[in-house]
Amino acid sequence: MDDTARMRELKEQGFFCSQILMILGMELQGKENPDLVRAMHALAGGIGFTGETCGALTGGACLVGLYAGKGTPAQEDDPRIMFMLEDLVKWFKEGYGKEYGGIRCEEILGDNSKNMGVRCPTMVMGTLQKVKELLVENGFDLSGMQE
Repeated sequence: MDDTARMRELKEQGFFCSQILMILGMELQGKENPDLVRAMHALAGGIGFTGETCGALTGGACLVGLYAGKGTPAQEDDPRIMFMLEDLVKWFKEGYGKEYGGIRCEEILGDNSKNMGVRCPTMVMGTLQKVKELLVENGFDLSGMQE
């Protein structure tokens, strides 16, 4: 199943942008983590459906963290994470931010609820692709093994 079909399936199951990004990223690694998916729900709808920062962007940032973040006391900080996150935010702002008038859900969706059905899936898939590109460019194997 391709990413787009899987995204639709996850949406039909009631998951939101941030959760979908994390699930798709974990599936690349052959992992499941319902607790992490549950935590990602807090980012949905612009941080708890407040209309703030888009869940595609925050979810994408968390997905970068899944690969490059510090996870145990013994691990060293990976400086690549900051560069990847900076690139992701810049890319998101210059693309979707300019196109839709900002990076907050409230700005992206505007007054038309139909925008959610078109803009959100496009942003989720675009952000997933961008995160994959950033990871590969920075030496990360999408299967979760660091090169």
